[in-house]
Amino acid sequence: MPKTASTARPPKPVRRAPRAATAAAGFAHRNLPLLLLQARERVIGRFRPLLNAHGVTEQQWRIVRALLETGPLEPREIVALCNLSSPSLAGVLARMEELGLVTRTRLAHDQRRLRVTLTARSRALAVRLAPQVEATYADIERTIGKPFLRQLYATLDELVVTLGPPSDATTVEEA
Repeated sequence: MPKTASTARPPKPVRRAPRAATAAAGFAHRNLPLLLLQARERVIGRFRPLLNAHGVTEQQWRIVRALLETGPLEPREIVALCNLSSPSLAGVLARMEELGLVTRTRLAHDQRRLRVTLTARSRALAVRLAPQVEATYADIERTIGKPFLRQLYATLDELVVTLGPPSDATTVEEA
């Protein structure tokens, strides 16, 4: 029987170099960006199969969720909210428009600016996905515990607010 995300054995923990070795290299702290990326991958890995089953990429789903939560946005707002690079967003939005998931319209008061809006098709997709997405969140909650998840949300919210926007103008795009 092939292994699925729910039956596959967890990967063996990676052996870390002794503290003295990392300190000798000049590092006093653990690699926080790497740890956050590993945590992100563990979380998104639980959602990826259902997104793939519905023909939606992670980036497309982030945009759908953002537009569901906020309403129509301009591309620059999507870039900031969804952590996508501007060049990447242009391609993602073009594909989403081809798939009938979003519409892009020029603003009446400034023809250089666009507003991105969800279509009925993307709203129907969200309605179909919602029970599966919520079941995945419930599974995560059962796995790590409701108090831990609540604290994780609070800690991440605080981290985002405290550190503020990225100090450089570029946005890192996850592959």
